[in-house]
Amino acid sequence: CFVGTKETAFIYAVTSAGLVHSVTRSCSAGNMTECSCDTNLRHGGSASEGWHWGGCSDDIHYGMSFSRKFLDVPIKNITGKSGSGLTVMNLHNNEAGRQAVAKLMSVDCRCHGVSGSCAVKTCWKTMSSFEKIGRFLKDKYENSIQISDRLKKKLRRKEKSQRKIPIGKEDLLYVNKSPNYCVEDQKLGIPGTQGRECNRTSEGPDGCNLLCCGRGYNTHVVRHVERCECKFVWCCYVRCRRCETMTDVHTCK
Repeated sequence: CFVGTKETAFIYAVTSAGLVHSVTRSCSAGNMTECSCDTNLRHGGSASEGWHWGGCSDDIHYGMSFSRKFLDVPIKNITGKSGSGLTVMNLHNNEAGRQAVAKLMSVDCRCHGVSGSCAVKTCWKTMSSFEKIGRFLKDKYENSIQISDRLKKKLRRKEKSQRKIPIGKEDLLYVNKSPNYCVEDQKLGIPGTQGRECNRTSEGPDGCNLLCCGRGYNTHVVRHVERCECKFVWCCYVRCRRCETMTDVHTCK
């Protein structure tokens, strides 16, 4: 089944990160009464370097706290030995999503001074775009770590030869290997990729090499007929030509 797979890990991390990002942005925009900008940075900076904190820094601390209460508490209520490994895995991946948002925070500044001299700068902390956070988590998904479902004192890698390598807060963890998404499996609801249209020249996920799982692809010509070069004729109708185009369509075997 899909429970405890790499895909599950990615979904938990992205959901948690998305909640942090959305709530924190709402705080900064003044849309929530419980929070606002990060007040801890209102005073201070570096006078010698010519800048000070100002503007509205994103209060990521509130966003992360909200995410933990909203997403982690229901998971912690799960009991039973069979779910313990998955529970720890899901909690870790939730936190990995939050850590991704925190890690990718940056400092933006605005210059002040005569004729744009930038004698003094006002700076504030801001979150990265969610697209950038998503790419970061996608990379973590590609390099996710399989852990043992038999918990002892702490999380352990499945591979005994790698157990001395520490597991980081930002790493995504999974327990069960993913099913084969290439082949149809009605019990698991997997449609497979046979018959899927693919891009012959692409090296990405839509490319025939990856999407067809090494089975190859079929090519057939599709004829498109449409109206074109339409002109308004006085008075009063539109005259068009009938254009035909032929395109190659590739589908997985």
